[in-house]
Order: sequence, then C-alpha cells, then structure tokens
Amino acid sequence: MKGLGLLLRIITAILLGIVIGSFANDWLIRLFATFNDIFGNFLEFIIPLIIIGFIAPGIGSMGRGAGKLLGLTGAVAYTSTVVAGVIAFFVAKIVYPTFLSQQSLQSFSDPSKSLSEGFFQVEMPPPMEIMTALLLSFVIGLGIATIKGEALYKITTDFRDIIQLVIEKVIIPLLPIHIFGIFANMTAAGQVSTILAVFAKVFVMIIILHLLYLMLQYTLAGTLSKQNPISMIKRMIPAYFTALGTQSSAATIPVTLKHTKTLKVREGIADFTVPLLANIHLSGSTITLVSCSLAVMFLQGEPGTFSAVFPFILMLGITMIAAPGVPGGAVMAAIGLLKSMLGFDATMVSLMIALYLAQDSLGTACNVTGDGAITSITNSLSGKKGRNLTEENNLT
Repeated sequence: MKGLGLLLRIITAILLGIVIGSFANDWLIRLFATFNDIFGNFLEFIIPLIIIGFIAPGIGSMGRGAGKLLGLTGAVAYTSTVVAGVIAFFVAKIVYPTFLSQQSLQSFSDPSKSLSEGFFQVEMPPPMEIMTALLLSFVIGLGIATIKGEALYKITTDFRDIIQLVIEKVIIPLLPIHIFGIFANMTAAGQVSTILAVFAKVFVMIIILHLLYLMLQYTLAGTLSKQNPISMIKRMIPAYFTALGTQSSAATIPVTLKHTKTLKVREGIADFTVPLLANIHLSGSTITLVSCSLAVMFLQGEPGTFSAVFPFILMLGITMIAAPGVPGGAVMAAIGLLKSMLGFDATMVSLMIALYLAQDSLGTACNVTGDGAITSITNSLSGKKGRNLTEENNLT
C-alpha cells in the first residue's frame, strides 16, 4: 500500500477490514486484536512525548518572533479556530439527534473484548500523565519565549523533529493496519453498519461546515478590505486544491503565499503571516475534530455538554500549534486532550483517528484557504501602521 496516498490507504484498510471480518475465524480476529493491543499501547506511550514535542517549541517559537504583528495575527487566528469549534459544536448538537437517530453503540466497548483477547500483551507505560505533559510543555515553551534560551529552544526543536519522524515513519504507516484490525473486529461484532452510516453522514456535515465557515471568514475579510468575498475565494482556489493533494499546510505555503498576495494585502504582512498561519490557524481541523469527537460520543450515548467540550476547544487551539506538516498531525496532537478532557478510551480514540484521517485533506484545505482570509483581516486591522509593524518584525 506504500504507493497509495494516506486517504486511499485508509479507505482500502476499511474495506478490507469489513470483507475479511465478515468471514474471519476467532484465531484470525485474535491476531488482529494482538496487533491492535500493541499499537494502542505504543500510542499510549508516545502521546505525552507528542504533546511536549509539539507544544513546547511551538510556544517558544511564537514568543521569539516578538512583535505587534505576531500578537495581532495570533489573536485573530486563535479566535477563528475557537469560533470554528464552537460553531461545529452547536451544529452537531442540533443535527446529530436527527442525523444519527437510531444509531448507537451504547453496549459496544472494544470489539476485541467481545471476542478472545490477543495472543499476548506488551506493556508500554507512558513516561508521564497527559496533564503533566501539557503543564510541562507550557512551562518550557513560555520559559523559552521569556528568556530567549537558544540552547533549550534547539533541544526542543530537535526533540520535535524526532517525534515527527516517529509519526512519519512508524505511526502513519501502521495506522491503516490498525484501522484494518478495528474494522475487522467491528464487522465480526456486528457493529460495522452503524459506523459506516455515521462516517457518511458526518462527512457530509463536515464538508458543508468547512464551506460555510470559509464563506464567513471571507465575508468578514471582504467587508474590512472592501472586496467581494466570492472573488477573494476564487483567487484562493489553487491553494485549496493543492492542500487536498499534499494534506499538509506547510507543504502548501508557497502556493498559499502566492495567491494570498492577490487579495490586496501588503507583501510584507503576507510574507510574515502565511508561514505563521500554516502552523497556528487550524479552523478546518478544529471543525473536523469537534464534529468527529461529538459523533463518537453520540454513538457511546454520552451527552457532550458545552461546559465539557468548550474547554476542549480552547485547548485545541493551543495544542495544535506547530503540529507537524504531515498528514494526521492535528489529530495526533489532539489525542491527549481527547483522553484527558473528554474521557475517550482506546476504542473511541481509534474511531476518532479513522474518522479524522479519512477526510484529513479536506480539513487541511479549509485551513489553508482560511489563511488568506486571516491575512487579509490582519492586514486591514493593522491599518496604516502595517508598514511599521512589518518593519518591526523584520528587525526582530
């Protein structure tokens, strides 16, 4: 499957899991369960390291580019990300009771538990608790930003590169096998029809939300800059389709930058904000993560109240900072929050990963296209001081 893109690999894994799970005997299911147990334990081990590897250098690098333009861009991007999550929450709460009616997995825990357990277990205890990793990341990141520690910043970026390699070379390649095992188990347990029905319906809702939110972003950007929002969106279409292919905001930066400059923004502001926004503006990913997480919670019969989910949305905007420019980076960064703040167990996390990765390119495309709107808004809000702001940040 190496020659296939990640999306095709995920789809192939799901289909193969359904087909093989429909006739597999207990011995084969136990084999799949063994792999899933080992891979799931490895995810448990690596999650705290992912949190530290992403968040500490991400916060540290933002502080190092001190300047008013950084603060303005960061505030607009974070607000956009949080608003996207809140909108996704309320739409899901309104739509899911009807959209996903009579589809529930309340009696369903881990499919492998309803069958025989794996042949053996390999314990991989995590080096620290998730909340400990989060707190440590904030302390280190803010400390780097405050003291401008070159040595410590270099250590954290090297550590981030190691974690990124683990994701690229180990987790991402093995995820299709993991998802294959999950769907084989679900098919054997008689739950696959419910999952597929949810997948299809949630995908439709997410795509509609992405498009509507882009329209909202560009309506605001067009109002502030006195431009036609539809015309602005048309100019960003090449960036959208490039992101669909690359599944990476970072890899799409050159195309995003080129077309953002056609939105009548100052070149210096575009040069500064577009690379920054590729790491900190994830409105499309947030819509997807919130929508998918609420779908999984709905299947489990959990209410998903605003008081429980809103802190999760606020933390998402921070934990996804500097998520690696690889497919699935956002959901990898969010796994810790799903477990610690929403109480996801191993099966719910696995479902979440499958839901997210199957449409990762759409979320990335929404992120990238929205970067143009955020740049235009920043350009308008900076006003006549924009030239001074860009000069200041160039000096820093």
